[in-house]
Formats: sequence, C-alpha cells, structure tokens
Amino acid sequence: MEKLTGGDVFPEVTLNVAGGGTLELPGDLEAGLTILLFYRGYW
Repeated sequence: MEKLTGGDVFPEVTLNVAGGGTLELPGDLEAGLTILLFYRGYW
C-alpha cells in the first residue's frame, strides 16, 4: 500500500476491533473527517 497524500481517497480496509467485531473503513465512519490512531499493543 502506498502512502496517502492530500486529496487521496482512503482505501477500503476491514480491521479487527479489540474485544471482538470488525470495523470497515471508510464505510463504517459517520463523520466526513476522522483521525485514526493505531496502537500495536505491548509485545
């Protein structure tokens, strides 16, 4: 996957959510502008 730049469309991605379930991006987002924070957890 290439780095996104201003004006690019976010690609469709399905993420596994901590605690169960999935989140489909960008389809499950309700707001026009969103900030996502990815935390890899503790190894």
